[in-house]
Amino acid sequence: KKRIRVDLSATSMERNFITPARAMTDFLLKPDDLKSLKATKRRSPYENEPPITVYWRKDVEAKAIDVWGSKENLLKELLKKELERKFYQQNIFTNKRRLRDYRRERNTQNEICLSREAGLFGSSGKVVLTAVAINGSNFLFKLFAWLYTGSHSMFSESIHSLADTINQLILAFGIHKSVQRADSDHPYGYSNMKYVASLISGVGIFCVGAGLSVYHGITGLIHPASSEPFFWAFCILGGSLVSEGATLLVAINSIRKGARIKGMSFREYVFRGQDPSVNVVLLEDMAAVLGVVVAASCMALTAAYDSHVPDAVGSIIIGGLLGVVASFIIYTNVAALVGRSIPQELLERINAELESDVMIRAIHDVKGIDMGNCLVRYKAELDFDGRELARSYLDHQDLNSLLQEVQQFKSIDELEPFILKHSENIVDMMGGEIDRIEMKLRSKFPEIRHCDLEIL
Repeated sequence: KKRIRVDLSATSMERNFITPARAMTDFLLKPDDLKSLKATKRRSPYENEPPITVYWRKDVEAKAIDVWGSKENLLKELLKKELERKFYQQNIFTNKRRLRDYRRERNTQNEICLSREAGLFGSSGKVVLTAVAINGSNFLFKLFAWLYTGSHSMFSESIHSLADTINQLILAFGIHKSVQRADSDHPYGYSNMKYVASLISGVGIFCVGAGLSVYHGITGLIHPASSEPFFWAFCILGGSLVSEGATLLVAINSIRKGARIKGMSFREYVFRGQDPSVNVVLLEDMAAVLGVVVAASCMALTAAYDSHVPDAVGSIIIGGLLGVVASFIIYTNVAALVGRSIPQELLERINAELESDVMIRAIHDVKGIDMGNCLVRYKAELDFDGRELARSYLDHQDLNSLLQEVQQFKSIDELEPFILKHSENIVDMMGGEIDRIEMKLRSKFPEIRHCDLEIL
């Protein structure tokens, strides 16, 4: 006789086992209905547990059709139960959403004040606007001096000031855009616009400032041209040194203040790019001050030795200086845009605060990302303490009433709704505990804008 082989492509659910709980949930049977069915003992899926009782699926389906009259009636009743469950869940979701909207509305005024402080009216915005005004004026004066003297170094300084002015206008736009509120297209907001604007600024300095200065210096070496006396040029460079130095001091004071608030050193604050807009102003003005010194020195050598070489070399040196500054700006902002972790010390303090909560046993897979604008996105997976959660739930219940209610049960039909009701309430309470923990973290660490806590 030919042996029947297993057909792995065939599908059948008739020989599947079903637990009593699933028989009552999926087929709306009662415990009394299951007594007449053939029961089978199977090994428990849990360690050190006794065997479990299961039924054949085909027997359960046949019994359900017998109880409800037809398969259509069973499906109608299942649909009715499903609609009731979804309606109940929707009510819970609606209430939670209204509560969340109320909390957000309550904090709206604080967010408006924060956006004003972080925008163009904040410390970073004021530094950038001051730099725009000073560099714009310097460009006009240097342009006049170059047209009068024809100096290659003065041409480089003119291009330098023009590049600084344009780049700082881009920074001002980035600061203005970075405080725009989140929307459906950008759910995490526009805080990274500061880094985008700073990156564009760095590329502009490299291409326009460094490129043109080096090109003009090389042209001056190959094709020297006569120049006028440098008296007015020296006067303008002197004024530029004072104005650029003033802007540099403003940027240094702003960074010192930010570093003190963040608990960082001046160097760490600059290298991490915590405030990219002020960093750009700092580096540009530092390069501008050094550039003025280089230009004045090279022009003095040209005037003393009546040689075009020092002036042209000065232009190349200024271009190289701008290239170094631009490279640093590009590097720091690319690192921030790719996604950079917050300082380890801050991450450990947040973790310690989270682990100290009575509901948390352990935390895993922790990530803290710097989003820019001094904002942080924090993510962690939580191992909840089920006993403490249940104890907290029971603290809000009348235990004597619960005991009396349980003692009145005569069958599983009465016990099941009781367990389901309180299980649903405990799950809702877990959601409330997560909201409480998130609010506690935000109050202790205001820089946390997005807190993603997941249950293991």
